[in-house]
Amino acid sequence: MTTSQSMEAALPRRITRLRFGLKSYLPRVVPAIALAFVTMPLDGCAVAAFPCRIASATLKIVPVVGHATAVPFDACAAAID
Repeated sequence: MTTSQSMEAALPRRITRLRFGLKSYLPRVVPAIALAFVTMPLDGCAVAAFPCRIASATLKIVPVVGHATAVPFDACAAAID
């Protein structure tokens, strides 16, 4: 086997390795990029209040007690803004 033949045989392995490397890398990168796009238009205070607003919105989904338990998180976001 010559050097060029061994390089041609190794090429599909490299491509496969690269393809599998990207598959394991993309699920970690895509959410980070999405979070960056969501927070880009926000000002400094809005970025700080973002966790309070997310917790409040999540709690408001819970029936009966959701709105009552979200009040402190609404107050947190209002105080930061």
